[in-house]
Amino acid sequence: MAVSPPTPERPLRRDAERNRQRILDAARSAFAEDGLSVTLDEIARRAGVGVGTIYRRFPDKEQLIDALFEARVNEAAAEAEAALQADDPWQGLVRFLEIACEQHACDRGFKEVALSGAHGRERVARARQLMLPLVARLVARAQADGSLRPDVEATDVPLIQLMLGSLSECAREADPDAWRRYLGIITDGLRTCRDAPTPLGHAALSPEQTQTTMRTWRPCAR
Repeated sequence: MAVSPPTPERPLRRDAERNRQRILDAARSAFAEDGLSVTLDEIARRAGVGVGTIYRRFPDKEQLIDALFEARVNEAAAEAEAALQADDPWQGLVRFLEIACEQHACDRGFKEVALSGAHGRERVARARQLMLPLVARLVARAQADGSLRPDVEATDVPLIQLMLGSLSECAREADPDAWRRYLGIITDGLRTCRDAPTPLGHAALSPEQTQTTMRTWRPCAR
């Protein structure tokens, strides 16, 4: 009696992994552009899969957010570790700030999770437990070098990110890169000394752009 060959499982596993990656890529793009309000139906459309495929991989949207947020936090931790290896402690700190602020400016979903704390408090708490010691080392290193004000605390760094993240959200329509100018102003204020003001490298908003940006501001939800 002929025996049918076993059904190969490896291609199915590869297909499943490809679908999972397509879902993650689509969700990352959608959340970055439009924030966490994006529906799973829209993510499925972008990924080219049925919404049922998403539910098989991620039973609810929070698990999908978790997977993406963890990846983003790991990227941020890797950037902090790289900044700690910079020959110039001040440049390492500034580079880390620039990358962190750029991440918040370009990824609305990540910013909503990381800065608001309204989505997954335990998730955010774990991320902060990972990041704060790294930031503290960056701060201490630049202070030991004499380039960073001695009264700056590690907890000042996420608040700087909060300020610039709020600005990038409000200025998204007028100038999505406006935060770069204000990061330059802030970092000049963090230095202990300099021969001259650091070139800001980004133009100021026009009066019309300023009005557009200020009209976008909304008070924090309580």
